[in-house]
Amino acid sequence: MAQFLQLVVTGITMGAIYSLIGLGYVTIYKTSHVVNMAQGSFVMMGGFFGFSLLTEAGLPYWAAIILTLIAVMIISVGMYLLVLKPIMKTSLVNMILATVGLSLLFEALVLLKWGGYGKAVPAFTGSQMWRIGGVRIAPQNLWVIGLMILIFLALYFLSSRTRIGKQMTATATNPNAARKCGISTNKVIILAFAISSLIGAIGGLAITSLIPMTYMSGGTWGLNGFIGAILGGWGSSGGAVLGGLALGLIQSLLTGVMPTGWENAIAFALLILVLYFRPQGILGTTMSEGEM
Repeated sequence: MAQFLQLVVTGITMGAIYSLIGLGYVTIYKTSHVVNMAQGSFVMMGGFFGFSLLTEAGLPYWAAIILTLIAVMIISVGMYLLVLKPIMKTSLVNMILATVGLSLLFEALVLLKWGGYGKAVPAFTGSQMWRIGGVRIAPQNLWVIGLMILIFLALYFLSSRTRIGKQMTATATNPNAARKCGISTNKVIILAFAISSLIGAIGGLAITSLIPMTYMSGGTWGLNGFIGAILGGWGSSGGAVLGGLALGLIQSLLTGVMPTGWENAIAFALLILVLYFRPQGILGTTMSEGEM
């Protein structure tokens, strides 16, 4: 039982990161219909920037976090303005290929700067493990889960209770009508990319103290978050959270009876099964090009 509960804790923690990445995918897609396959790179950059600012530059934790978030947001906005905006009106395939290319570029740059070895950052509030009924829980596990819940609630409030949230909805539903109503759709999309990268960078800072970040981590995290978003119901924030948690739990529980290293194979097998038997995901949500 203790081993089972330990796997559950690990699965929920991993699932929380998948959920954060899935929320990043959904935030951009619901505003611009861009499927940003470079979303995992924001997680990777968050971990590596935090490592450099904390361990190499020796900055206080609060300053390193702020500078990391700002740097990742600047990169994401630059990515949109320089690469994605000029091809926004081309096919979805071109957009996906462009973001995949950007993801590979970011991996290469990180490899050149930080090398191929994993990097870790200190935990937010210490690394002393708690033992509860034979289950070991690190404070950082609770930070990861708590941040995911907080960000989900913040996105819900933003989309349903604020003016900018309604502008994002209008931009996604009918960009031409939104522009005629005086909404700057370009600024709204830029904001969506900034929010998405902010979510990814927070996830990267939170998880890098538990799992060292490598230059290949961005692709792995991004694919798992993408699969989680599809599993829960593409285009739904609640689905991204539910699917990410479900994927994390399934991977963790199955690795208790399977050899280590099968996590990604499990994720891709789930993706194939979901697309074949229930493409609308767990929550049964579907999204067409004209829907929010």
